[in-house]
Amino acid sequence: MKSKQLKRSHHKAKLDAGVTSSFCLVFLLYWVSSIALPAQNRLVVATDGSGDFRSIQAAINSLPTESTSWREIFVKNGQYPEKIFIDKNKIQLKGESTAGVVISISLPRDCWRCEHPDDWGAATLNIRAQDITLQNLSVINEYGFKAKGDSTINCPNEGNKPKIVRKDGHQFALRTMPGCTRLSVLGCVFRAFGGDTVSPWDVDQGMYYFRDCVMEGGVDFYCPRGWAYAENCQFICHNLSAAIWHDGSLHESSKTVLKNCNFQGDPGFKLGRFHRESQFYLLNCRFAKEMADADIYWAQSGPGTPLWGRRVYYYRCKRSGGDYAWHKDNLQTGLKAKAITIDWTFEGKWIPPGANR
Repeated sequence: MKSKQLKRSHHKAKLDAGVTSSFCLVFLLYWVSSIALPAQNRLVVATDGSGDFRSIQAAINSLPTESTSWREIFVKNGQYPEKIFIDKNKIQLKGESTAGVVISISLPRDCWRCEHPDDWGAATLNIRAQDITLQNLSVINEYGFKAKGDSTINCPNEGNKPKIVRKDGHQFALRTMPGCTRLSVLGCVFRAFGGDTVSPWDVDQGMYYFRDCVMEGGVDFYCPRGWAYAENCQFICHNLSAAIWHDGSLHESSKTVLKNCNFQGDPGFKLGRFHRESQFYLLNCRFAKEMADADIYWAQSGPGTPLWGRRVYYYRCKRSGGDYAWHKDNLQTGLKAKAITIDWTFEGKWIPPGANR
């Protein structure tokens, strides 16, 4: 028993060290950098009153709904225990430093949906707008980290019947609604203990770009719909079913690309799965030895056989402790890894602010 406890403690220490090093990495990368966006109007948020506003939401609320130019909201270091709603276009929400700007609430999706008709408001950061850039922020849904276990609530939307709220149930840190597209996320940390931590949700027109981010959560905790490109990101999985997920069911060209990303998690975590039409490209990714010997798989709860077949592709991916046969190079005939670019992913329709090109 003591041996098992020591192993668990050792593994937890490794995960904590990995998260700490990731925070330091994104802090160093973005403390000295900025993105030049055209004709910005700039507001400053600071909890000590030294800015234009004390809360992020108050700064967002002060902006006109529409704008032909970008608006920057600069957030000074501090703790921001507030739920954020962005429903205005062309906003750059930029923190002073990734480790220093912490936006956090505690909210399981099940509790929210028992009293509301949809997910607008179920996340720490809720977006229903186009042309949004997030930079140097830590966005956390604390529920699963603080809950001692599962709980039971009465659910008005289900006839006031008792409903079990799981400690590892769906917990959004970032949730975008249909209509949100051209979202660029740079040097941010997203943490939850449950599923769907990072949920960009427009399967029809959604285009999402992530660079130098840390994402942590349970099942399907990175689950983009539509077109997504993530590079130099770290994924930390606390669930044995799947870390990543994709829905490309409305357009055959929809895809999720992950380049130069690292995956770690609890012993036996699986890389990914899909319930609907999807397309995965993993390039130069690194897998921890704790990852299970299980390829990205079709979840049996999905609606039938995929129309466009299984489309899961790897290129030069490596696992610590030895590679598995299933992630050997298997790009389609004629497709070169160097051709899998941001432009190719988004079909020339969008150049994300801050993208490596």
